[in-house]
Amino acid sequence: MADVAAKVGVSRALVSLIFRDQPGASKETRDRVFAAAEELGYHPDNAARLLARGRSRTLGVVLTVHQPFQADLVEGIYPEAERLGYDVLLSASAPGRDEAKSVEALLSHRCEALILLGPTSDYRYLDELGHRTVVAVIGRRLPGARVDSVHTADTKGVRQAIDYLVELGHREIVHIDGGKDPGSADRRRAYRAAMRRHKLADRVIPGAHNEDAGMAAGRLLLEEKQLPTAVFASNDRCAIGLMHTLGRAGLDTPKDLSVVGYDDSHLSHFSHIDLTTVRQDADSLAEHAVRAAITRLDDSTVAPGEMVLDPKLVVRGTTGPPGERPTKVGKNLS
Repeated sequence: MADVAAKVGVSRALVSLIFRDQPGASKETRDRVFAAAEELGYHPDNAARLLARGRSRTLGVVLTVHQPFQADLVEGIYPEAERLGYDVLLSASAPGRDEAKSVEALLSHRCEALILLGPTSDYRYLDELGHRTVVAVIGRRLPGARVDSVHTADTKGVRQAIDYLVELGHREIVHIDGGKDPGSADRRRAYRAAMRRHKLADRVIPGAHNEDAGMAAGRLLLEEKQLPTAVFASNDRCAIGLMHTLGRAGLDTPKDLSVVGYDDSHLSHFSHIDLTTVRQDADSLAEHAVRAAITRLDDSTVAPGEMVLDPKLVVRGTTGPPGERPTKVGKNLS
């Protein structure tokens, strides 16, 4: 700013007024200042100006690497944050970099609030974090914790999936769960409740929200004498891993086995996957989380809340009526 002032022959204070769009300078002087700034390649440091006022107007977002649905959430966070006058800073957790480290990196960059996408940290840590700063969590219920929680009604979504499979004629429906991943416990309970309601036997195969878990479950099923007629996976990545293993063994989805996922991530839309899945509205989840965080930044008396959005079953090509199941299901392929 001092360089611009020296080039134009005015005071630094006047240049500051002009860049803040304050009165006190003629149009001619303003034009000369902007021309000099462009020539020198100078741009006002909005972040520094905000920090001088005690604000950064930046939201920090913690995500997990390789989770497509979280990428969909990030796409929804940016436009809503920008609409409300905030920037977004991302920090990823990955093997060797846990959520706590990702959080501290964002706080060190003076993010005013945090949005955590499917956090796996324990309840106590998240509650304590909520007492340090404004926190909104997407994809996990945290009753009583000092954080805003935005999630889908998993019980409704799972019930839709199981009801649909039963209507198609399926009676042997296996669930690959998500282990300790966010939402997994609720989906597992909802699956068992739905199966009981239909007076059907339940079976849960331990898994996780990734392709490896789906592939491992597929290998397990291929070793058995007979396949179930349908599988409900706890998320789309797990479902895709299962379909990969079944396809390598020469089986057809849905002729030999119907498969349902959960999330409706962008991968499930591809024609070669065409996955029947329970849709979580990523844009709405993102928008609600951003608004919840900013509402509490603007008014510290507002208490954290819980927002629950309705899911929707999206029927595609991986489900159909039960077919003639092969008694010899094939090789154990990875």
